[in-house]
Amino acid sequence: MAGRTRKLISRIRFRKIRSRFFFVMILLSLPPLFLLGYVSFNIAKDTLTENNTKTNIDHLRTSSEVADLLFRNIVNLNRYVVLNDDIRNDLRKSEIKNSQEQNEMNTRTINRLQRVINNNSFDTRFVDSMCVFDLHYQTYCLGRSDDAGIYETPNKKQEIERTEWYRKAVNAQGRVVFFGYNVLGDKADSFSTVKLFRDSESREGKTIGLLVVNLSKSMFGSVFNASQENGLFMAIDSSRETARIVYPEVPALTPPLAVGTLTETMDELKERGYLISEFRNQSTQWTFVHMIKKRELLKQSNKIGTATALIASLIAFVALVISFIVSGSITRPLLQLKKMMVDWNKGSRDIGGAFKEDEVGAIGETFKRMAIENQELDARLFHSELKEREAELRALQAQIKPHFLYNTLDSIYWMARLKKTEEAAAMALALSESFKLSLNKGKETIPVFKELKHIEHYMTIQNIRYNGRFRYDVDVDPAIMGIEMLKLILQPLVENAIYHGLEPKIGEGTIRFEGRKDGDFLLFAVEDDGVGMEDVSRTEQGYGLRNVRERLMLYYGPSSSFEISSEPGRGTRIEFRIKPFPEEVTPNA
Repeated sequence: MAGRTRKLISRIRFRKIRSRFFFVMILLSLPPLFLLGYVSFNIAKDTLTENNTKTNIDHLRTSSEVADLLFRNIVNLNRYVVLNDDIRNDLRKSEIKNSQEQNEMNTRTINRLQRVINNNSFDTRFVDSMCVFDLHYQTYCLGRSDDAGIYETPNKKQEIERTEWYRKAVNAQGRVVFFGYNVLGDKADSFSTVKLFRDSESREGKTIGLLVVNLSKSMFGSVFNASQENGLFMAIDSSRETARIVYPEVPALTPPLAVGTLTETMDELKERGYLISEFRNQSTQWTFVHMIKKRELLKQSNKIGTATALIASLIAFVALVISFIVSGSITRPLLQLKKMMVDWNKGSRDIGGAFKEDEVGAIGETFKRMAIENQELDARLFHSELKEREAELRALQAQIKPHFLYNTLDSIYWMARLKKTEEAAAMALALSESFKLSLNKGKETIPVFKELKHIEHYMTIQNIRYNGRFRYDVDVDPAIMGIEMLKLILQPLVENAIYHGLEPKIGEGTIRFEGRKDGDFLLFAVEDDGVGMEDVSRTEQGYGLRNVRERLMLYYGPSSSFEISSEPGRGTRIEFRIKPFPEEVTPNA
């Protein structure tokens, strides 16, 4: 298998670089161009679909808001009718009436309903009829005959009370309930709202009647305000287990939709190739739907796809012609430039050869000049960085040692004059040990435990000078004792705490030293209970702390940190974090 693959590759491989260049150009040009055409087509299709969906949802939202205005008008109409005292009194006193009495009652009720409408300027464009039912289910209607539709039978009371819409109206406890059909069952082009009359004089809110308002489904034509050319709008009553299409009366779908839940209905529409947008109406909790055939929507996108394919083919042809012409003039100097770069990468510093005066030649000459300059700069930079780093470290360290030495020798001098020979001997011994640790055989780093020893010797000297005024507490994690750190970092911090914090303070003072691991970092802190300071920036004016900060930055780099916090009368805390190099971590030391 491997042999066959090698043979196939050898047949495809061209001897001339120009031929290879041309072949590579075909591979690099044609697939991306046709992929671009395919991606462009799909982006155009997706963009068109998303924009259409967004537009339709916005349209449905606006339509729902318009419908809410109309529905609220109907809800208010229901409330004003139910709150009419004359109608409520008639219902409260209702009894079985003969034909003449019922006609008179109907005339009075119609007049009262008309007055409610006129006095409150209700919009009744889409109100098909209004019917009031008393306790005996006698019907008084405005806009239709005085009957209960399909329930106008000898058993009218029992039949109405068994219906779903009646039970929902009772369970709604006086709220207006919307139904996606005419509850009286005699007109297919209308739907109904039902509201109970409750007796306000009854503590239990006894039911004294029903109000049924039948609305024309032509309302939705005004609500959606769109032509069928841009898709079909539907209003679906999704409050029931089985979804009911409220509008249009007869959906223009062949075959008709199967009976099912709202989700099943939407899935069936999607299976038929419709793009669906939906929005739930706030007043009725019905679902407003817009649907359009995807193939109708994507006609324009298909045109874009065809045009993109033609343009991509034309660009591919032009690209191949140009690449064939240009390849011969480019390959030769490119190969020369490639050879020069490969030789440089392998370590050869013999940059020779000449280039023609063209773009590739300019690149080649520039590379030659940059290679020579880079070689010279690397050498100068290497030596310069070594000397600068060494000089800075030595200078910063030298600024710390004389200050400490001067103070200690001055104290030994005065003790000798006062003949305190034991204390002078102890101070001299501490100074000697301190210098041994400082020298550290010429190494720049020192284990943490030796740096702590250095601090102990320094505190011995200072307590002799100040008659034991200072207490020194150490809280260092034993696990870090053997880790190497830059030497002479902690002593300037302790010195700063004594001279600027504890010396001006009346009475004894305490210096607390902390050290622990913080992930890959070491965290150290020196804290005193001295006089503190208001302006922390004053610490930058002296050599000690500024030198420590600079030494940390030079040795450990920008990953190190150095922070000072102080409060007058409470003391000062200096904290720094360093990340030791891997070779400096010796936890078992």
